[in-house]
Amino acid sequence: MSQYPNPEKTNRLKAAKMRELNTDDSDMAEEPVYMSPTMQKGDLKDDKRTKGALKPRISLFTGVMVIVGSIIGSGIFISPKGVHENVGSIGGSLIIWTFSGLFSAMGAYCYAELGTFILESGADYAYVRVAFGPFVAFIRLWIEAIIVRPCTMTVVAITCAVYILRPVYHSCGSPGHAPALLAAVILLLLMMINSQSVRWVMYVQNFFTIAKLTALALIIVTGIVLLCIGEPYVSNLSSPWEGATSDVGKISMALYSGLYAFNGWNYLNFITEELRDPLRDLPIAIGISLSLVTIVYLLTNVAFYAGLTTSELLESTAVGVTFGNRFYGSMSWIIPIFVACSCFGALNGILLTSSRLFLVAARQKQMPDLLSMVNPFRETPVPAVLFSGILSLLYLSLSDNVYTLINYVQIVNWLAIGCATAGLLYLRYKMPTDQHPRPLKVNLVFPVIFLIGCIFLIVVPLVQSPVDTLIGLGIMATSIPVYLVFIASKWKPKVLTKFSDDVSIFAQKAFLVMKHQEDID
Repeated sequence: MSQYPNPEKTNRLKAAKMRELNTDDSDMAEEPVYMSPTMQKGDLKDDKRTKGALKPRISLFTGVMVIVGSIIGSGIFISPKGVHENVGSIGGSLIIWTFSGLFSAMGAYCYAELGTFILESGADYAYVRVAFGPFVAFIRLWIEAIIVRPCTMTVVAITCAVYILRPVYHSCGSPGHAPALLAAVILLLLMMINSQSVRWVMYVQNFFTIAKLTALALIIVTGIVLLCIGEPYVSNLSSPWEGATSDVGKISMALYSGLYAFNGWNYLNFITEELRDPLRDLPIAIGISLSLVTIVYLLTNVAFYAGLTTSELLESTAVGVTFGNRFYGSMSWIIPIFVACSCFGALNGILLTSSRLFLVAARQKQMPDLLSMVNPFRETPVPAVLFSGILSLLYLSLSDNVYTLINYVQIVNWLAIGCATAGLLYLRYKMPTDQHPRPLKVNLVFPVIFLIGCIFLIVVPLVQSPVDTLIGLGIMATSIPVYLVFIASKWKPKVLTKFSDDVSIFAQKAFLVMKHQEDID
């Protein structure tokens, strides 16, 4: 251990030096790394793409598993009902699913250019910061940190727990607090895995992604067999446009349900620095993943429509489970287990990317400095992982309200994605390609169309649910005083500075973490 500087001494010397120079931490935020005219792909394999200590371990295959595993959660087993009850017909539902996949792929294509040009983890947080500055980026970070990430993890953990318990309490509901307690155990387990080893995290992600693809393949094969049998299953698809609606509001809500099932298409951009070859692997992984998920989702929906009548689908709270109960008999318990596996893998992906988002934000001095620290032996961002998980555990006590909170801030999600896409257009003007070449340069038609779509997804909630939308914007506005007082202000109370130093020193001792230093061998 002697090869590493003493964490307590390092931190105290830094704190003393900062006070001596009367310099604010915000002046020391790291500059983003851009693709330069002289930079070659091989230059990215020497671990010096950024000052972070996380190593590039993620292969192309694992990158695909991260995207696919993050997208496929419980949505495909639940969202078919939400899509159909709004759009009204089988044909309309399949169009919505197709459009959702294409729209997500278009956004991912735009993010591929941004991710190969701005060689930094953090996805839209990093891209918005580069294009529009730290204030706009902090607004995105604030909502992600206090609501979106922890609430989403809480919801997915509870869903995972509910489906694990379903085969056990098949004839009756599970005991009152059992799902919440099991959800806490699941979160603690994943926190341990993500703190111990990036390799373990990748093994978990790969295994559970393959498991959920296996479950969907089982449903798809069952659907094909049913269609080959013929009646009465073929007749379920005989009137694809029956009940179709032209109501723009309902179609919009159906689109929201479809896009919900594609959440996670940008997750690989949160860990760009850990890809072995981001210039090659990021675009390829995005292309493979979105194509695979879109095809799988379409075929899964066709199988659902072949096996279930429209009324059965609309009456179901979990279409996949209803399908399994009808066709798998005594083996129907396998579907809830597969849904639980799907949720577990998605939760692992959310925790992985959340910790990297907070690490990048801490490097930019927009979150506590502690969150930028990494264990030099395990090479994992332990404080950022624990911060993400503990927030989610706290939200378990508000489990009845987390769904409402997520609904409030959905508009902010599309607002941030729209800002990142607008940033792509702005950077084309600010940093033209003749001076700053892009490894991947998308046709401007795609970001323009995608940006228009994001604006539509922002406007629709304003019309459909103005009160909820205004509450969401109000929550977003709380970031402004926080930024002005704790980020932008040059003056920090001595009590706060001392508290921050003491917490950092304690964490360094407890978790053996430190900030990366370039002179470590």
